[in-house]
Amino acid sequence: MDRPELADFLRRCRTRLAPGDVGLSEGARRRTPGLRREEVAQLAGMSVDYYTRLEQARGPHPSRQMLTSLGRALRLTADERDHLFHLAGEEPPRETGGSGHVRPGLLLILDRLHDTPAQVISDIGDVLAQNPMSAALSGDVFARPPHLRNIIRRMFTDPAGFALFPEEDHETLARGHVAGLRAVLAARPDDPRPAALVAELRAASPRFASLWAEHEVAVRRSDTKRFLHPVVGLLELQCEVLLSAGHDQRLVVHTARPGSESYERLQLLRVVGLQDLTVG
Repeated sequence: MDRPELADFLRRCRTRLAPGDVGLSEGARRRTPGLRREEVAQLAGMSVDYYTRLEQARGPHPSRQMLTSLGRALRLTADERDHLFHLAGEEPPRETGGSGHVRPGLLLILDRLHDTPAQVISDIGDVLAQNPMSAALSGDVFARPPHLRNIIRRMFTDPAGFALFPEEDHETLARGHVAGLRAVLAARPDDPRPAALVAELRAASPRFASLWAEHEVAVRRSDTKRFLHPVVGLLELQCEVLLSAGHDQRLVVHTARPGSESYERLQLLRVVGLQDLTVG
């Protein structure tokens, strides 16, 4: 691990980004260009102290998961991400389906969606990036343990997986995720990740195993979803799914019909849910 080079690379990548480039508010006047360290730490899902030590060339060896998160937070290209891994003494991830490196085009769109919840998800349910409105709606995914950043795994193995949705919607949501995962498994028979996730969930969740046995297949492209937010209440949102060129990553955007009660609540969420991101 080359700590001085890694520190220099992180600093340079941070200072070339403006808050608007990653969907954050400019806030108060800045004395230096680029993002603040705390903003990068927030985007990467790590503590400010941990990130600061990396930039000061005195940090611990970052995990592969942490390097991937840093690459997304700093909007690195595939080549820059590989360089980041090399500086940390790690072999870069292979570019296969669901590699975890978000397509630059999807990140570009995500960063410009300031007033609506949006996130990038792999075709097997891993949340790869989310904007501040998405975090305000459904929680900061990157504050969760890594294994619970997969929405399908969390739904079937975490008691809180369905907490955000009305009880009468649980069955439809569960069926949709299982049907989508089956479609991915058939489309990528040589990728071990979908098969491993299916095997894990069949063993861990009787509910998943039962739904899997029904052999339903569907690829979600658009839908209406209801969210039970603890502060603003029930929101009925239109869910649009935009597929990447390889169809292994999806940009999921939630919008509300203008003039509706859900629209007003979404505007309220934008205020109350993002207050901590605009201080300073």
